[in-house]
Amino acid sequence: MIRTRSRLNTLTVYAVAYLIFLYAPVAVLPLFSFNDSQYITFPLLGFTFKWYAQLADSQGLQNALINSLKVGLSVAFLSTVLGIFAAKGVTRYRMRRSGLLISFIMVPLVIPEIILGISLLMTFSVGGIKLSLITVGIGHLMLCTPFSMLVLISRMEGFDKSYEEAAQDLGENAWWTFWRVTFPIILPGVVASFLLTFTISFDEFILAFFLAGTDATLPLHIWSQLRFPDKLPSVLALGAIIVMVSTVVIFAAELIRRGGVDLGNKSKV
Repeated sequence: MIRTRSRLNTLTVYAVAYLIFLYAPVAVLPLFSFNDSQYITFPLLGFTFKWYAQLADSQGLQNALINSLKVGLSVAFLSTVLGIFAAKGVTRYRMRRSGLLISFIMVPLVIPEIILGISLLMTFSVGGIKLSLITVGIGHLMLCTPFSMLVLISRMEGFDKSYEEAAQDLGENAWWTFWRVTFPIILPGVVASFLLTFTISFDEFILAFFLAGTDATLPLHIWSQLRFPDKLPSVLALGAIIVMVSTVVIFAAELIRRGGVDLGNKSKV
């Protein structure tokens, strides 16, 4: 009993230390974004919102934000659709060497993004395809689809297949069985996949750096502003907003996913 408590205390200390190590640098962003100075120094000179106010006056920022929203929403929708059908194929049909197929689909998750970005850039160059937001979207789609598939596989494995079989026994074809039975049950996973892939695409920098052309996304805009010292406080303010929104979206996606899994478990009972 004493050893168990000691191990739990050790794990708790380790977890807290790890979280501090991981998130303490991120906490610096909002701290200095309210500092009434262009320089990142202690002590803080004062408290101000002027750096946040400057964001509304930047036309380049607004254009980059619109570009990121266009790419993020499109990629989230397409990757979620692809993830739905891929997850359904893996979990509902007997496929030879399905494990090997899943491994190939997950390859973009383990390849360094800089290698993937260079490969796609060479492919588009050889094919004579002009770099634009479309090429950025293609790169993000390759990266986000495996994430979507992982989320949806776990969701589709979380409910009883007898519901689908019962619908088909009552005369529904495969298409309407999916829309009237399967889709409502996996909807929490679909929403979680959409939110997760949107966040990944919205925040992604490396692929956008190689594939964006003249259309800058928001991460690229932030990168370009770092060359100017007087723009740094506004970049910190923008970074603080992005971190906060991304955190909220990720937590919402996870809560929705867990809620769907719990609902599926209850339905089995």
